[in-house]
Amino acid sequence: MSDILDRGSLLIATIAALVATALVNLTLPVGIFMPLFILAAGYVPGILVLGALIGHLGNAGMVLRRDYSAMLTCTAMAMAAAGIPLAGLLKIVPLPAALGAAVAYFAVLMFFAVRTVLGVENGTAFGIVALSPLVLGVIALLWGPLSMVLHILASPFILLYLWYYMGSEVSGLGTALRRQQNFRRMLEAAAVNPHDGEAQYQLGLIHQQRRQYSEAIERFRKAVAIDPALTDAHFQLGRIAREQGKLREALVHFQTVVDQDERHSASEVLRELGAIYVTARQFEDAKNELEIYVERRPYDPEGLYWYGQALQGLGRNAEAAGLYRRAVEADDTAPRHRKRFTAKWSRLAQRALGSRG
Repeated sequence: MSDILDRGSLLIATIAALVATALVNLTLPVGIFMPLFILAAGYVPGILVLGALIGHLGNAGMVLRRDYSAMLTCTAMAMAAAGIPLAGLLKIVPLPAALGAAVAYFAVLMFFAVRTVLGVENGTAFGIVALSPLVLGVIALLWGPLSMVLHILASPFILLYLWYYMGSEVSGLGTALRRQQNFRRMLEAAAVNPHDGEAQYQLGLIHQQRRQYSEAIERFRKAVAIDPALTDAHFQLGRIAREQGKLREALVHFQTVVDQDERHSASEVLRELGAIYVTARQFEDAKNELEIYVERRPYDPEGLYWYGQALQGLGRNAEAAGLYRRAVEADDTAPRHRKRFTAKWSRLAQRALGSRG
């Protein structure tokens, strides 16, 4: 899916999906264009709206404009990858089993498409794909009125009118993917320069957003090898190491960040250090780091949660409970586009409050 985003084409994906539908059409009486139309006009927008709601990605309209072409390209390729084998299976396997295998494979591919395009966690990507059949159910319920509208829109005069007034909007849906691909190509070209650590860092961020951590680590390490003072790369290496449970490695990177700039990334390095110390059960060290961080950023749910964990580890349960409540309140009052980052810590804080009775 990452390769599709970097080098894929919506035109090639559309042709591949149509070929798959044509091959299946030899066995099943389905229209060649209708499955792709349903994906483009219903399923993919539905996936993106679900992503905006479940993944707290912000305004649904913004998500549609930004990710529609990328998601449609990946979805059409997933449709082709599931449909072409289906045409062969239908000749040797009973229809229910063949369709079930194709749908399951398509769902697996869509899981990776959603995770890669939207950059959401595994659980969120699974939830979006699991709920996506509801979109097809809504389309089925509204198919009668929709088919009437489609017949009206089939008029060449109506199509010309719509294109005249909405052509720029429709054509603009594909520009986001082209911009992303052009940006990636420029970074790859810049990364050829052995002295350009920033290009390596930016490529690492792309891989990190797509949850390709091995590739991200490789890019970040190249960045710090070129420029040891590239604080951002050290910080991201520390974050990935902490998420992977490599606490000693994470501590080395975060200590480098502190030595270079203690207030880097709005002092988040202090929060990361505190989280490491809590995990290592060094609660006093964690309290020292998190006390400074929370004083600087009193409305960050993650920092409040970890500070509560540190105080709870020191037996200061009443103070910890107060911090957990502040974490929940900070999430409740956070802007909607921040919910994807803050909701997790609110849930953990509520769980910690519940476990204390």
